[in-house]
Amino acid sequence: MTRSELVAALAERAEVTQKDADAILAAFAVTVGDVVAKGDEKVTIPGFLTFERTHRAAREGRNPATGEAMTIPAGYSVKVAAGSKLKEAAKGK
Repeated sequence: MTRSELVAALAERAEVTQKDADAILAAFAVTVGDVVAKGDEKVTIPGFLTFERTHRAAREGRNPATGEAMTIPAGYSVKVAAGSKLKEAAKGK
């Protein structure tokens, strides 16, 4: 599903214009991004999704082109976990 298809589906289901649905989707994405960037809390939509910033430790890796060993620096990543209702939907129930 593309963004435009998602916006159309949201607009139809919520009975709002596509412009309003797109604005809400954009605001949601920015808000989740801001909270994850801070890293001190996670965003939880009960039964659906949880977004959380995680720390990745420095580790050894290999350059795929040369096979040479290299150190991959520590950094941050995002963990997205499905909630129970989303898991059930994925099962087709």
